[in-house]
Amino acid sequence: MPKPPRIAFLASDIALAQEARRVLAARYGDVPVEEADVIVALGGDGFMLHTLHRTMDLETPVYGMNRGTVGFLMNAYSEDNLIERLAAAEETVINPLEMLAVDPEGGEHRALAINEVSLLRAGPQAAKLRISIDGRVRMEELMCDGALVATPAGSTAYNYSAHGPILPIGSDVLALTAIAAFRPRRWRGALLPKSAHVRFDVLEPEKRPVMADADSRSVRRVLWVEIQSKDTIRHRLLFDPGHGLEERLIREQFV
Repeated sequence: MPKPPRIAFLASDIALAQEARRVLAARYGDVPVEEADVIVALGGDGFMLHTLHRTMDLETPVYGMNRGTVGFLMNAYSEDNLIERLAAAEETVINPLEMLAVDPEGGEHRALAINEVSLLRAGPQAAKLRISIDGRVRMEELMCDGALVATPAGSTAYNYSAHGPILPIGSDVLALTAIAAFRPRRWRGALLPKSAHVRFDVLEPEKRPVMADADSRSVRRVLWVEIQSKDTIRHRLLFDPGHGLEERLIREQFV
């Protein structure tokens, strides 16, 4: 009979998740993250992103169970048959985006984003951005509330709220989406190959300040931002059969 996997249980701060961790750890055992064969994350999508950032240096797969709100990246919660569910789970591999942002003082800020990197106006005036792809200027001026670059995994989050497209996980595509574009009027954005190197230059940064954000890691004011996929980092997510991220992305488009 195969030996059961060593599980590390991680939980968000909410009481529901903490109680689930206590019950599951008592039933299935609990080991430190560094010794685990699989990590079980208990919370919502925000906590799943936190867990993936925390464990990005490990090759350990992460299986989420929803003890939060949205739970798009999570499986249904149950205290029963966890070992069997882990054995049957299907794996999805996703890569984060890497952001390099430079502030007005010349300081460099690097961060990784599993969902999206976004630029947002930081004052009352609309932002003015110049967009370059792979070193070639593609839009001299985008006047907007902001813009973002989203991964397929993040395409149903902020990107979708900004009317960006939902991307299949295996598409090797990124979404560049405008947020409330004023000029060009109603410009929604573009689909880019996953290998694309995206650069935003902030025009009139004193008059029209812009902030940058990578999965809630923010830089208050930026002069320019470069974004590209970080393929050397692989996040392994586990989903119950028939409820994987690919299926959820397709199903979301028919709601």
